[in-house]
Amino acid sequence: MRIVLTLAALVLSAAVATQAQAPAPQMAETVFKNVQMLKGIPVDEFMDTMGMFAAALGYDCSSCHSKEIASNREAFAVATPLIQRARGMIAMTANLNRMYFAGQPRVSCFTCHRAKPLPENVPNLALQYGALVEDPNAMEIIPSRTTSVDEIFNRFMQAVGGAQRAAALTSYTATGTYGGFNTGGGDVPIEIFARAPNQRAAVVRMPDGEAVKTFDGREAWAAEGWRPLPLLPLTGGNLAGARLDAIVQFPAAIRPAFAQWRVSSVIVNDEPVDVLQGANPGELPVNFYFDEDGLLVRTVRWNRTSVGTVPTQVDYSDYREVAGVKLPFRTVVTWTDGQNTIVLKDVRPNVTIDAGRFARPAPFQRRAIRN
Repeated sequence: MRIVLTLAALVLSAAVATQAQAPAPQMAETVFKNVQMLKGIPVDEFMDTMGMFAAALGYDCSSCHSKEIASNREAFAVATPLIQRARGMIAMTANLNRMYFAGQPRVSCFTCHRAKPLPENVPNLALQYGALVEDPNAMEIIPSRTTSVDEIFNRFMQAVGGAQRAAALTSYTATGTYGGFNTGGGDVPIEIFARAPNQRAAVVRMPDGEAVKTFDGREAWAAEGWRPLPLLPLTGGNLAGARLDAIVQFPAAIRPAFAQWRVSSVIVNDEPVDVLQGANPGELPVNFYFDEDGLLVRTVRWNRTSVGTVPTQVDYSDYREVAGVKLPFRTVVTWTDGQNTIVLKDVRPNVTIDAGRFARPAPFQRRAIRN
């Protein structure tokens, strides 16, 4: 008994030591130059903050930064007049939230700008008297009094092939194509590894190197050439998003992943859909959208930043059977920093996948592009 306890203590000590040695995420000011107002936040949150600015004003990087950024990354540190203005706006919104909303992030760049460089201060009669358009991606939903959570999930299970078949799908590997903002509009090969209930890895074979993104069930990393670091640990809402991406690969894993559920309904692309909103303590909720056939057609999640909350929308389509379970072969991810599309071509179910596939990847290594 003493030997068993000693071994258990050694294993526990080794696990604690491993966690203690895990590097803390780098803060924005240690990676980027001339950061003034956004110090003390992880690098991935800093990039989401840039996405908030882009979405709120309808801008891209070159709209605010020096034109020299196209050929010189150091030029991002140049304090242009618009960057100096943005620093004042960050202070203004922080003061408003502190003074009037007890520090809650109720006011953001988007509150006034609404995807325009200059906020409007004159009422728009077309909006006042035009057709009411609801945002289907709203975080605040109106609970349904006629449809239950059980009813939606039962319909979903039937639509994908039945609860028994869904539970029997425990892993898969897939090959296909990836295209997006970082591929110049073209498609490149992608390989996906997924293991229930919540592990996922994707390898995109870019012309300048292999871009890898992994989630091992607890932590997530991105080793991609377009990132500000060759290996970026994901934090906060981005970590929760990586977990969600892994969970959604397996229909049977979705319901147990959240402690609370609410049901509502909205219109998406002129079609009625049911919305299930899952929530866990201390996290922002996630919306799941189901069409009339019961299939999952969209998820929307959110991530808090120091200047407001940003959304990520994922649309699913082209369902095909894999081991008797219908899976989406086309996925479109849209967020404030870009959009990409994954199209699967071949899926192999219930295969053995080495645990190392989901572990922290090596930093991205850029290779020379052959002409």
